[in-house]
Amino acid sequence: MGDQQPVIWWVRKDLRLADNPALTAAIADGAPVIPLFIFDEVVERYGAAPKWRFLLGARAFAARLGALGSRLVFRRGAALAVLRDVMAETGARRVIWTRDLDPDAVARDTAVKSALKFAGIEARSVKGNLLFEPWTVATKTGGFYRVYTPFWKAVRDTDVPVPKRAPSTIPAPPDWPASDDPDTWDYARPMDRGAAVVAPHLQLGERAALERLETFIADWVADYVANRDRPAVPGTSLLSQNLAWGEIGPATCWHAGRRALEAGKVGAETFLKELVWREFAYHLIYHTPQIVSGNWRPEWDAFPWGTDASAPAVIAWRQGRTGLPFVDAAMREMYVTGTMHNRGRMIVASYLTKHLMTHWQIGKRWFEDCLVDWDPASNAMGWQWSAGSGPDATPYFRIFNPETQLTKFDPDAIYTSAWIAEGQRQPSATALSYFEAIPRSWQLSPSDPYPTPVVSAGEGRQRALAAYETRGF
Repeated sequence: MGDQQPVIWWVRKDLRLADNPALTAAIADGAPVIPLFIFDEVVERYGAAPKWRFLLGARAFAARLGALGSRLVFRRGAALAVLRDVMAETGARRVIWTRDLDPDAVARDTAVKSALKFAGIEARSVKGNLLFEPWTVATKTGGFYRVYTPFWKAVRDTDVPVPKRAPSTIPAPPDWPASDDPDTWDYARPMDRGAAVVAPHLQLGERAALERLETFIADWVADYVANRDRPAVPGTSLLSQNLAWGEIGPATCWHAGRRALEAGKVGAETFLKELVWREFAYHLIYHTPQIVSGNWRPEWDAFPWGTDASAPAVIAWRQGRTGLPFVDAAMREMYVTGTMHNRGRMIVASYLTKHLMTHWQIGKRWFEDCLVDWDPASNAMGWQWSAGSGPDATPYFRIFNPETQLTKFDPDAIYTSAWIAEGQRQPSATALSYFEAIPRSWQLSPSDPYPTPVVSAGEGRQRALAAYETRGF
Protein backbone atom coordinates (compact mmCIF):
# COMPACT_ATOMS: atom_id res chain seq x y z
CA MET A 1 0.00 0.00 0.00
CA GLY A 2 2.87 2.37 -0.72
CA ASP A 3 6.13 3.23 0.99
CA GLN A 4 4.54 4.79 4.08
CA GLN A 5 2.65 2.55 6.45
CA PRO A 6 -0.94 3.71 6.89
CA VAL A 7 -2.53 4.54 10.20
CA ILE A 8 -5.93 3.15 11.13
CA TRP A 9 -8.34 5.69 12.54
CA TRP A 10 -10.83 3.57 14.47
CA VAL A 11 -13.99 5.61 14.02
CA ARG A 12 -16.40 5.31 16.94
CA LYS A 13 -18.54 7.97 18.59
CA ASP A 14 -16.68 10.72 16.73
CA LEU A 15 -18.56 10.95 13.45
CA ARG A 16 -17.23 14.39 12.53
CA LEU A 17 -14.35 16.12 10.77
CA ALA A 18 -14.03 19.29 12.86
CA ASP A 19 -13.06 19.32 16.54
CA ASN A 20 -11.76 15.76 16.23
CA PRO A 21 -8.41 15.20 18.00
CA ALA A 22 -8.22 11.57 16.85
CA LEU A 23 -8.47 12.57 13.20
CA THR A 24 -5.98 15.39 13.76
CA ALA A 25 -3.53 12.93 15.30
CA ALA A 26 -4.07 10.40 12.51
CA ILE A 27 -3.17 12.83 9.73
CA ALA A 28 -0.42 14.64 11.64
CA ASP A 29 2.57 13.11 9.84
CA GLY A 30 1.01 12.78 6.41
CA ALA A 31 0.73 9.00 6.35
CA PRO A 32 -2.25 7.40 4.60
CA VAL A 33 -5.28 7.21 6.89
CA ILE A 34 -7.77 4.35 6.85
CA PRO A 35 -11.00 5.29 8.66
CA LEU A 36 -12.44 2.05 10.04
CA PHE A 37 -15.86 1.57 11.60
CA ILE A 38 -16.33 -1.70 13.49
CA PHE A 39 -19.72 -3.13 14.38
CA ASP A 40 -18.09 -4.77 17.37
CA GLU A 41 -19.05 -6.56 20.58
CA VAL A 42 -19.95 -3.32 22.36
CA VAL A 43 -22.10 -1.93 19.54
CA GLU A 44 -23.85 -5.30 19.22
CA ARG A 45 -25.18 -4.86 22.77
CA TYR A 46 -26.75 -1.47 22.08
CA GLY A 47 -30.51 -1.22 22.17
CA ALA A 48 -32.65 -1.02 19.03
CA ALA A 49 -32.85 2.76 18.61
CA PRO A 50 -29.23 3.61 19.55
CA LYS A 51 -27.83 0.90 17.27
CA TRP A 52 -29.98 2.06 14.37
CA ARG A 53 -29.13 5.74 14.92
CA PHE A 54 -25.41 5.02 15.25
CA LEU A 55 -25.32 3.13 11.97
CA LEU A 56 -27.32 5.83 10.21
CA GLY A 57 -24.82 8.37 11.49
CA ALA A 58 -21.94 6.23 10.28
CA ARG A 59 -23.50 5.94 6.82
CA ALA A 60 -23.90 9.72 6.67
CA PHE A 61 -20.32 10.20 7.80
CA ALA A 62 -19.11 7.81 5.11
CA ALA A 63 -20.58 10.16 2.52
CA ARG A 64 -18.85 13.12 4.16
CA LEU A 65 -15.51 11.31 4.04
CA GLY A 66 -16.12 10.41 0.42
CA ALA A 67 -16.39 14.09 -0.47
CA LEU A 68 -12.80 14.50 0.74
CA GLY A 69 -11.51 11.61 -1.34
CA SER A 70 -11.45 9.27 1.65
CA ARG A 71 -13.85 6.52 2.64
CA LEU A 72 -15.17 4.71 5.68
CA VAL A 73 -14.36 1.01 5.80
CA PHE A 74 -17.11 -1.00 7.50
CA ARG A 75 -16.38 -4.28 9.24
CA ARG A 76 -18.32 -6.47 11.66
CA GLY A 77 -16.79 -8.63 14.36
CA ALA A 78 -14.82 -8.53 17.61
CA ALA A 79 -12.82 -5.30 17.68
CA LEU A 80 -9.40 -6.85 18.22
CA ALA A 81 -9.90 -9.50 15.54
CA VAL A 82 -11.06 -6.94 12.98
CA LEU A 83 -8.18 -4.59 13.73
CA ARG A 84 -5.71 -7.44 13.31
CA ASP A 85 -7.31 -8.42 10.00
CA VAL A 86 -7.17 -4.89 8.60
CA MET A 87 -3.57 -4.42 9.77
CA ALA A 88 -2.59 -7.66 8.06
CA GLU A 89 -4.29 -6.53 4.85
CA THR A 90 -2.83 -3.03 4.82
CA GLY A 91 0.49 -3.16 6.64
CA ALA A 92 -0.73 -0.60 9.18
CA ARG A 93 1.24 -0.49 12.41
CA ARG A 94 -0.65 2.28 14.20
CA VAL A 95 -4.21 2.57 15.48
CA ILE A 96 -5.74 5.78 16.89
CA TRP A 97 -9.17 6.23 18.42
CA THR A 98 -11.24 8.61 20.53
CA ARG A 99 -11.45 7.57 24.14
CA ASP A 100 -14.77 6.30 25.50
CA LEU A 101 -15.32 5.87 29.22
CA ASP A 102 -18.40 3.76 29.84
CA PRO A 103 -17.50 0.42 31.50
CA ASP A 104 -18.13 -1.76 28.43
CA ALA A 105 -16.02 0.46 26.21
CA VAL A 106 -13.23 0.70 28.79
CA ALA A 107 -13.06 -3.09 29.08
CA ARG A 108 -12.93 -3.50 25.29
CA ASP A 109 -10.35 -0.76 24.77
CA THR A 110 -8.10 -1.92 27.59
CA ALA A 111 -7.94 -5.41 26.12
CA VAL A 112 -7.39 -4.12 22.57
CA LYS A 113 -4.64 -1.70 23.57
CA SER A 114 -2.83 -4.32 25.65
CA ALA A 115 -2.92 -6.93 22.88
CA LEU A 116 -1.80 -4.52 20.16
CA LYS A 117 1.05 -3.10 22.19
CA PHE A 118 2.19 -6.62 23.04
CA ALA A 119 2.37 -7.27 19.30
CA GLY A 120 4.46 -4.14 18.75
CA ILE A 121 1.60 -2.06 17.35
CA GLU A 122 1.24 1.58 18.35
CA ALA A 123 -2.22 1.85 19.92
CA ARG A 124 -3.23 5.31 21.05
CA SER A 125 -6.45 6.66 22.50
CA VAL A 126 -7.03 10.41 22.69
CA LYS A 127 -9.46 12.84 24.25
CA GLY A 128 -12.36 13.99 22.11
CA ASN A 129 -15.74 13.14 23.60
CA LEU A 130 -15.31 15.26 26.74
CA LEU A 131 -14.16 18.71 27.71
CA PHE A 132 -12.55 17.55 30.94
CA GLU A 133 -11.18 14.06 31.35
CA PRO A 134 -12.37 12.67 34.71
CA TRP A 135 -8.88 12.20 36.14
CA THR A 136 -8.00 15.86 35.49
CA VAL A 137 -10.70 17.26 37.78
CA ALA A 138 -10.16 16.62 41.49
CA THR A 139 -11.24 18.02 44.83
CA LYS A 140 -8.77 19.80 47.11
CA THR A 141 -8.12 16.49 48.83
CA GLY A 142 -7.42 14.75 45.53
CA GLY A 143 -10.69 12.83 45.31
CA PHE A 144 -13.45 12.96 42.72
CA TYR A 145 -16.56 15.11 42.86
CA ARG A 146 -19.79 13.56 44.08
CA VAL A 147 -21.97 16.67 43.79
CA TYR A 148 -22.57 18.64 40.61
CA THR A 149 -22.36 22.26 41.82
CA PRO A 150 -18.81 22.01 43.19
CA PHE A 151 -17.84 20.19 39.99
CA TRP A 152 -19.23 23.04 37.90
CA LYS A 153 -17.39 25.62 39.97
CA ALA A 154 -14.15 23.65 39.56
CA VAL A 155 -14.30 23.60 35.74
CA ARG A 156 -16.27 26.66 34.66
CA ASP A 157 -13.20 28.86 34.23
CA THR A 158 -10.98 26.15 32.76
CA ASP A 159 -9.34 27.06 29.49
CA VAL A 160 -10.82 24.81 26.81
CA PRO A 161 -8.63 24.79 23.67
CA VAL A 162 -10.27 26.19 20.56
CA PRO A 163 -11.23 23.20 18.39
CA LYS A 164 -9.48 22.63 15.10
CA ARG A 165 -11.37 23.03 11.87
CA ALA A 166 -12.18 20.18 9.54
CA PRO A 167 -9.26 19.14 7.35
CA SER A 168 -9.50 19.94 3.65
CA THR A 169 -8.00 16.57 2.73
CA ILE A 170 -7.30 13.23 4.37
CA PRO A 171 -4.33 11.29 2.98
CA ALA A 172 -5.65 8.17 1.31
CA PRO A 173 -3.87 4.85 0.74
CA PRO A 174 -3.24 3.79 -2.85
CA ASP A 175 -5.29 0.66 -2.22
CA TRP A 176 -8.21 0.30 0.15
CA PRO A 177 -9.08 -2.77 2.24
CA ALA A 178 -12.40 -4.39 1.45
CA SER A 179 -15.46 -3.01 3.22
CA ASP A 180 -18.59 -4.83 4.33
CA ASP A 181 -21.97 -3.54 3.17
CA PRO A 182 -23.68 -2.36 6.36
CA ASP A 183 -27.07 -2.80 4.72
CA THR A 184 -26.56 -6.54 5.12
CA TRP A 185 -26.28 -6.15 8.89
CA ASP A 186 -30.03 -5.65 9.21
CA TYR A 187 -29.53 -3.11 11.97
CA ALA A 188 -32.92 -1.48 11.38
CA ARG A 189 -34.90 -4.68 11.92
CA PRO A 190 -35.32 -4.29 15.73
CA MET A 191 -36.86 -0.86 15.10
CA ASP A 192 -39.57 -2.53 13.02
CA ARG A 193 -42.09 -0.03 11.65
CA GLY A 194 -40.93 2.59 14.15
CA ALA A 195 -37.92 3.36 11.97
CA ALA A 196 -40.07 4.97 9.28
CA VAL A 197 -41.84 7.12 11.87
CA VAL A 198 -38.73 8.27 13.70
CA ALA A 199 -36.50 8.85 10.66
CA PRO A 200 -37.99 12.22 9.57
CA HIS A 201 -37.35 13.62 13.05
CA LEU A 202 -33.63 12.83 13.07
CA GLN A 203 -30.98 15.54 12.94
CA LEU A 204 -28.43 13.47 11.11
CA GLY A 205 -24.77 14.29 10.63
CA GLU A 206 -22.19 16.96 11.32
CA ARG A 207 -23.60 19.62 9.02
CA ALA A 208 -27.07 19.36 10.56
CA ALA A 209 -25.57 19.56 14.05
CA LEU A 210 -23.52 22.66 13.28
CA GLU A 211 -26.52 24.36 11.67
CA ARG A 212 -28.68 23.57 14.69
CA LEU A 213 -26.03 24.96 17.05
CA GLU A 214 -25.85 28.15 15.01
CA THR A 215 -29.64 28.53 15.06
CA PHE A 216 -29.84 27.84 18.78
CA ILE A 217 -27.15 30.38 19.63
CA ALA A 218 -28.68 33.02 17.35
CA ASP A 219 -32.36 32.58 18.22
CA TRP A 220 -32.86 30.65 21.43
CA VAL A 221 -29.98 30.70 23.87
CA ALA A 222 -30.76 34.19 25.21
CA ASP A 223 -34.07 32.88 26.62
CA TYR A 224 -32.79 29.42 27.46
CA VAL A 225 -33.45 29.74 31.20
CA ALA A 226 -37.11 30.60 30.67
CA ASN A 227 -37.81 28.22 27.80
CA ARG A 228 -35.77 25.09 28.41
CA ASP A 229 -38.40 23.57 30.72
CA ARG A 230 -41.34 24.29 28.41
CA PRO A 231 -41.77 21.22 26.20
CA ALA A 232 -44.06 22.96 23.71
CA VAL A 233 -41.43 25.62 22.95
CA PRO A 234 -38.38 24.90 20.75
CA GLY A 235 -36.14 26.41 23.39
CA THR A 236 -33.46 23.72 23.80
CA SER A 237 -30.41 23.02 21.69
CA LEU A 238 -31.68 19.62 20.42
CA LEU A 239 -28.05 18.54 20.13
CA SER A 240 -28.22 15.51 22.41
CA GLN A 241 -28.26 12.94 19.60
CA ASN A 242 -25.37 14.65 17.83
CA LEU A 243 -23.29 14.80 20.99
CA ALA A 244 -24.14 11.18 21.77
CA TRP A 245 -22.66 9.95 18.47
CA GLY A 246 -19.96 12.57 18.15
CA GLU A 247 -21.43 14.41 15.17
CA ILE A 248 -20.50 17.60 16.98
CA GLY A 249 -17.71 18.08 19.48
CA PRO A 250 -18.28 19.34 23.03
CA ALA A 251 -15.58 21.97 22.60
CA THR A 252 -17.44 23.39 19.61
CA CYS A 253 -20.57 23.73 21.73
CA TRP A 254 -18.61 25.15 24.67
CA HIS A 255 -16.97 27.93 22.68
CA ALA A 256 -20.24 28.82 20.97
CA GLY A 257 -21.83 29.14 24.41
CA ARG A 258 -18.94 31.21 25.76
CA ARG A 259 -19.14 33.60 22.82
CA ALA A 260 -22.87 33.99 23.38
CA LEU A 261 -22.33 34.68 27.07
CA GLU A 262 -19.71 37.32 26.29
CA ALA A 263 -22.21 38.88 23.88
CA GLY A 264 -24.65 39.35 26.75
CA LYS A 265 -26.94 36.38 26.14
CA VAL A 266 -27.40 35.42 29.78
CA GLY A 267 -29.08 32.09 29.04
CA ALA A 268 -25.78 30.85 27.64
CA GLU A 269 -24.41 30.21 31.13
CA THR A 270 -27.18 27.70 31.79
CA PHE A 271 -26.42 26.07 28.44
CA LEU A 272 -22.78 25.74 29.51
CA LYS A 273 -23.95 24.19 32.77
CA GLU A 274 -25.91 21.60 30.81
CA LEU A 275 -22.78 20.70 28.87
CA VAL A 276 -20.96 20.30 32.18
CA TRP A 277 -23.82 18.16 33.54
CA ARG A 278 -22.93 15.70 30.77
CA GLU A 279 -19.29 15.96 31.82
CA PHE A 280 -20.30 15.24 35.42
CA ALA A 281 -22.07 12.08 34.29
CA TYR A 282 -18.83 10.82 32.75
CA HIS A 283 -16.88 11.93 35.81
CA LEU A 284 -19.09 9.63 37.87
CA ILE A 285 -19.18 6.72 35.44
CA TYR A 286 -15.39 6.73 35.33
CA HIS A 287 -14.83 6.95 39.10
CA THR A 288 -17.86 4.86 40.08
CA PRO A 289 -18.66 2.54 37.14
CA GLN A 290 -21.16 0.69 39.33
CA ILE A 291 -23.57 3.57 38.65
CA VAL A 292 -24.57 1.67 35.49
CA SER A 293 -25.56 -1.56 37.21
CA GLY A 294 -26.25 -0.81 40.87
CA ASN A 295 -27.39 1.87 43.25
CA TRP A 296 -24.86 4.68 43.40
CA ARG A 297 -25.84 5.12 47.03
CA PRO A 298 -25.51 1.62 48.54
CA GLU A 299 -27.99 2.42 51.30
CA TRP A 300 -30.69 2.09 48.64
CA ASP A 301 -29.92 -1.57 48.00
CA ALA A 302 -32.62 -2.66 50.43
CA PHE A 303 -35.27 -0.26 49.15
CA PRO A 304 -38.46 -2.18 48.18
CA TRP A 305 -38.73 -1.20 44.52
CA GLY A 306 -40.84 -3.40 42.31
CA THR A 307 -38.84 -5.44 39.81
CA ASP A 308 -41.59 -6.94 37.65
CA ALA A 309 -41.27 -5.35 34.22
CA SER A 310 -44.52 -7.04 33.16
CA ALA A 311 -46.63 -5.54 35.96
CA PRO A 312 -49.76 -3.83 34.58
CA ALA A 313 -48.74 -0.43 35.91
CA VAL A 314 -45.31 -0.71 34.30
CA ILE A 315 -46.87 -1.75 31.00
CA ALA A 316 -49.16 1.29 31.19
CA TRP A 317 -46.11 3.50 31.80
CA ARG A 318 -44.27 1.92 28.89
CA GLN A 319 -47.24 2.41 26.56
CA GLY A 320 -47.81 6.02 27.57
CA ARG A 321 -51.20 5.21 29.03
CA THR A 322 -50.81 5.99 32.73
CA GLY A 323 -53.69 8.46 32.70
CA LEU A 324 -51.29 11.31 33.60
CA PRO A 325 -51.05 13.47 30.46
CA PHE A 326 -47.53 14.80 31.06
CA VAL A 327 -46.14 11.29 31.56
CA ASP A 328 -48.00 9.87 28.58
CA ALA A 329 -47.16 12.73 26.21
CA ALA A 330 -43.47 12.43 27.00
CA MET A 331 -43.42 8.68 26.42
CA ARG A 332 -45.23 9.08 23.12
CA GLU A 333 -42.88 11.83 22.02
CA MET A 334 -40.06 9.31 22.45
CA TYR A 335 -41.72 6.70 20.24
CA VAL A 336 -42.36 9.20 17.43
CA THR A 337 -39.14 11.26 17.51
CA GLY A 338 -36.65 8.97 19.25
CA THR A 339 -36.00 11.68 21.83
CA MET A 340 -37.81 13.21 24.79
CA HIS A 341 -37.83 16.70 26.22
CA ASN A 342 -35.62 16.86 29.32
CA ARG A 343 -38.46 18.00 31.58
CA GLY A 344 -40.43 15.01 30.33
CA ARG A 345 -37.55 12.66 31.14
CA MET A 346 -37.56 13.81 34.74
CA ILE A 347 -41.34 13.47 34.99
CA VAL A 348 -41.57 9.95 33.53
CA ALA A 349 -38.59 8.73 35.57
CA SER A 350 -39.94 10.17 38.79
CA TYR A 351 -43.37 8.69 38.12
CA LEU A 352 -42.01 5.20 37.46
CA THR A 353 -39.63 5.09 40.42
CA LYS A 354 -41.65 7.02 42.98
CA HIS A 355 -45.34 6.95 42.13
CA LEU A 356 -45.18 3.39 40.81
CA MET A 357 -42.34 2.32 43.17
CA THR A 358 -40.61 0.50 40.30
CA HIS A 359 -36.86 -0.05 40.11
CA TRP A 360 -34.99 2.53 38.07
CA GLN A 361 -33.19 -0.24 36.17
CA ILE A 362 -36.43 -1.10 34.39
CA GLY A 363 -36.77 2.46 33.13
CA LYS A 364 -33.08 2.76 32.34
CA ARG A 365 -33.18 -0.36 30.18
CA TRP A 366 -36.28 0.84 28.35
CA PHE A 367 -34.64 4.14 27.51
CA GLU A 368 -31.56 2.23 26.33
CA ASP A 369 -33.76 0.56 23.75
CA CYS A 370 -35.84 3.56 22.65
CA LEU A 371 -33.70 6.71 22.62
CA VAL A 372 -31.71 7.72 19.56
CA ASP A 373 -29.72 10.06 21.81
CA TRP A 374 -28.95 7.34 24.35
CA ASP A 375 -25.78 8.03 26.28
CA PRO A 376 -24.63 5.43 28.84
CA ALA A 377 -23.38 7.93 31.40
CA SER A 378 -26.20 10.47 31.16
CA ASN A 379 -28.86 7.75 31.09
CA ALA A 380 -27.52 6.00 34.19
CA MET A 381 -27.00 9.20 36.16
CA GLY A 382 -30.33 10.65 35.08
CA TRP A 383 -32.29 7.62 36.20
CA GLN A 384 -30.50 7.37 39.52
CA TRP A 385 -30.87 11.11 40.11
CA SER A 386 -34.61 10.84 39.50
CA ALA A 387 -34.96 7.70 41.62
CA GLY A 388 -33.08 9.19 44.57
CA SER A 389 -30.38 6.55 44.62
CA GLY A 390 -27.89 8.73 42.77
CA PRO A 391 -26.02 12.02 43.16
CA ASP A 392 -28.82 14.18 44.52
CA ALA A 393 -28.53 16.05 47.80
CA THR A 394 -32.26 15.84 48.61
CA PRO A 395 -33.59 12.69 46.92
CA TYR A 396 -36.86 12.01 48.68
CA PHE A 397 -38.09 15.61 48.53
CA ARG A 398 -37.91 15.54 44.76
CA ILE A 399 -41.13 13.78 43.82
CA PHE A 400 -42.40 15.53 40.75
CA ASN A 401 -46.15 15.98 40.60
CA PRO A 402 -47.09 15.36 36.95
CA GLU A 403 -50.24 17.46 37.28
CA THR A 404 -48.71 20.59 38.81
CA GLN A 405 -45.70 20.26 36.52
CA LEU A 406 -48.04 20.25 33.54
CA THR A 407 -49.85 23.33 34.80
CA LYS A 408 -46.55 25.11 35.27
CA PHE A 409 -44.76 24.16 32.06
CA ASP A 410 -47.59 23.43 29.60
CA PRO A 411 -50.48 25.60 30.85
CA ASP A 412 -52.24 25.71 27.49
CA ALA A 413 -51.92 21.94 26.94
CA ILE A 414 -50.09 22.49 23.67
CA TYR A 415 -47.56 19.75 24.38
CA THR A 416 -50.05 17.16 25.55
CA SER A 417 -52.39 17.88 22.65
CA ALA A 418 -49.51 17.37 20.25
CA TRP A 419 -48.90 13.84 21.52
CA ILE A 420 -52.15 12.45 22.91
CA ALA A 421 -54.86 11.63 20.36
CA GLU A 422 -57.50 10.03 22.57
CA GLY A 423 -60.43 12.34 23.23
CA GLN A 424 -59.53 14.84 20.50
CA ARG A 425 -61.94 15.43 17.63
CA GLN A 426 -59.05 16.17 15.24
CA PRO A 427 -55.85 14.74 16.67
CA SER A 428 -52.56 16.17 15.44
CA ALA A 429 -50.36 14.27 13.01
CA THR A 430 -47.77 13.73 15.73
CA ALA A 431 -50.36 12.30 18.09
CA LEU A 432 -51.54 9.88 15.41
CA SER A 433 -47.95 8.94 14.53
CA TYR A 434 -47.61 7.32 17.93
CA PHE A 435 -50.00 4.57 16.81
CA GLU A 436 -47.87 3.97 13.71
CA ALA A 437 -44.64 3.71 15.71
CA ILE A 438 -45.61 1.38 18.55
CA PRO A 439 -45.61 -2.43 18.34
CA ARG A 440 -48.74 -3.85 16.72
CA SER A 441 -49.00 -6.25 19.65
CA TRP A 442 -50.07 -3.36 21.88
CA GLN A 443 -53.31 -3.19 19.88
CA LEU A 444 -53.95 0.47 20.63
CA SER A 445 -56.08 2.87 18.63
CA PRO A 446 -56.69 6.65 18.71
CA SER A 447 -60.38 5.87 19.21
CA ASP A 448 -59.65 4.20 22.54
CA PRO A 449 -60.83 6.12 25.60
CA TYR A 450 -58.10 7.91 27.50
CA PRO A 451 -57.34 5.89 30.67
CA THR A 452 -57.96 6.92 34.23
CA PRO A 453 -54.75 7.30 36.28
CA VAL A 454 -53.00 4.06 37.17
CA VAL A 455 -51.78 5.80 40.30
CA SER A 456 -52.85 9.38 40.94
CA ALA A 457 -50.31 12.11 41.58
CA GLY A 458 -51.30 12.54 45.22
CA GLU A 459 -51.59 8.84 46.02
CA GLY A 460 -48.22 8.05 44.49
CA ARG A 461 -46.47 10.81 46.39
CA GLN A 462 -47.86 9.69 49.73
CA ARG A 463 -46.91 6.08 49.04
CA ALA A 464 -43.35 7.05 48.17
CA LEU A 465 -42.96 9.26 51.24
CA ALA A 466 -44.28 6.50 53.46
CA ALA A 467 -41.77 4.05 52.01
CA TYR A 468 -38.91 6.49 52.56
CA GLU A 469 -39.95 7.12 56.14
CA THR A 470 -40.24 3.40 56.86
CA ARG A 471 -36.74 2.83 55.52
CA GLY A 472 -35.28 5.70 57.48
CA PHE A 473 -34.51 8.09 54.63
